[in-house]
Amino acid sequence: MLPWIELDRAMMPGGGELRLMQRGAEFTIFSGMIGLMSSRMSGSEEVMAELAAERIGMRPRARVLIGGLGMGFTLRAALASFRPDAELKVAELVPAVIAWARGPLKTVHGESLDDPRVVLREGDVGRVMAADRQKFDAILLDVDNGPEGLGRPANDRLYDHGGLAAAKAALRPGGMLAVWSVAPDAKFTKRLQQTGMQVEEIRARAHGKRSGARHLIWVATKTAPRVASTKGATRGA
Repeated sequence: MLPWIELDRAMMPGGGELRLMQRGAEFTIFSGMIGLMSSRMSGSEEVMAELAAERIGMRPRARVLIGGLGMGFTLRAALASFRPDAELKVAELVPAVIAWARGPLKTVHGESLDDPRVVLREGDVGRVMAADRQKFDAILLDVDNGPEGLGRPANDRLYDHGGLAAAKAALRPGGMLAVWSVAPDAKFTKRLQQTGMQVEEIRARAHGKRSGARHLIWVATKTAPRVASTKGATRGA
């Protein structure tokens, strides 16, 4: 079997370290001994973008926020699925991940970062959400292995009550939040339901539609406010 070769490593703001490893044609980004993402497994990340496109992709000038660049699977699927007038903003916290996308992972990312629809921002996706209230039609979060902040403990705040409230506030009426996870999390499901959004749990294969482990995608939809009925109202004097 081919050995793993370490190509680079980078510290994450707030703690933790990422390592970019290669074995033959396969690339994997590790946090400690845990593989966060692999170039061999992209199916469920692509499904997340496709779900968003099915639900809000036909809106004129749709604005989508993608939390976490990673290996670009979600971004490339969004570029393939959304209208030409969509804006896809990607927030990536770790500068090295952006450098890897333009360097050793160039063959994985292709030309996605050069697409005019893409706005790449180095920084915390939580801050982007807090600054842009009611600006997005969809927010797609894939910044960790799930709601436990496994790769970076500070990511926990994205999934607590405050973080979910910020995500909801950043969505336009009828917008959707999608959260990727390697496994179910009943406590997170409950917190998400407590936001008042309509919540679905969707399973997706790691390798595509027919093979690989099943990952979980939460989809929460922000319902539009009800318009008060004027039926039966009387005019004032």
